[in-house]
Amino acid sequence: MALIKSIKGLTPKWGKECYFSENATIVGEVTMGNECSIWFNAVVRGDVAPITMGNGVNVQDGACVHVTNTTGPTVIGNNVSIGHNATVHACTIKDGALIGMGATLLDKCVVGKGAVVAAGALVLQGTEIGEHEIWGGVPAKFIKKTRPDQAESFANHYIEYSKWYLEEDKKD
Repeated sequence: MALIKSIKGLTPKWGKECYFSENATIVGEVTMGNECSIWFNAVVRGDVAPITMGNGVNVQDGACVHVTNTTGPTVIGNNVSIGHNATVHACTIKDGALIGMGATLLDKCVVGKGAVVAAGALVLQGTEIGEHEIWGGVPAKFIKKTRPDQAESFANHYIEYSKWYLEEDKKD
């Protein structure tokens, strides 16, 4: 079972058919919709401000989602994929976006609907990424527009994978 921890009277909440790996950590004021998944060694820490996730969000292995008490919450839309070892900090990610492996999103940045942040990219504080745009580099810059459904399709894979794990857990 994942480490699910309350802090200062704030306890994580989630919807139906969510999967949390055995060594995932979820702390504080975290609210998740249905079919979300938090994978191995991932941390979702809403200890000083809230983290809100829609339905079908996946936070992959080693990723960290956190907040800042002076700049506000982290808000994640529906069907968002946060790649392995990514850092998402006090920002907004809109529906269907894909955050690549090892990417870093700093405070107050906004990732638009269906956008892709490339692996290893650094999205600076306050940056606004438009809908269906691909950004990459250090610091991240616009590269090109996405293909239709390029980013959105990734979340569906993780919903399927999480069902495999939920089914396996029922056997134990």
